[in-house]
Amino acid sequence: MKVSDILRVKGNTLYTTTPDEPLAKAVELMAEKDIGSLVVMEYGDLVGILTFREVIQTVVKNGGLLGTYSVRAAMDDSPLTCTAETDLDEVRRMMLAQHARYLPVMDHRMLMGVVSFYDVARAVVDAQNFENKMLKAYIRDWPEPSGNA
Repeated sequence: MKVSDILRVKGNTLYTTTPDEPLAKAVELMAEKDIGSLVVMEYGDLVGILTFREVIQTVVKNGGLLGTYSVRAAMDDSPLTCTAETDLDEVRRMMLAQHARYLPVMDHRMLMGVVSFYDVARAVVDAQNFENKMLKAYIRDWPEPSGNA
């Protein structure tokens, strides 16, 4: 299974922000849309990702307040990325090794989507459920042994 399979099921709604956006406004959008990340784009290029991890770290550093920080001050400016052709097993390995919950999906310099740890887990569970159903059907249809043994 490839990342493109997840994106096909997930749809193509993308939420982005700019590095100069006030952090408070970005957090408001994340809360309003019930999303855990915003891809940070500048002049058509991926320049970072903002997740609740970075937001919480910024709030803690600022004594419990968002303050007047910009997205640039809080974002991860070197996010892990993948392509639509990346195999799902590789994405799982990358996410676990780097503790990444969100991966922007890139086609050269073009943002194609974002896959989350939840998206990956759901795809794995769906694939396992399908495989289990096929195995059970195969076992159920197992031919009876003939009496000529």
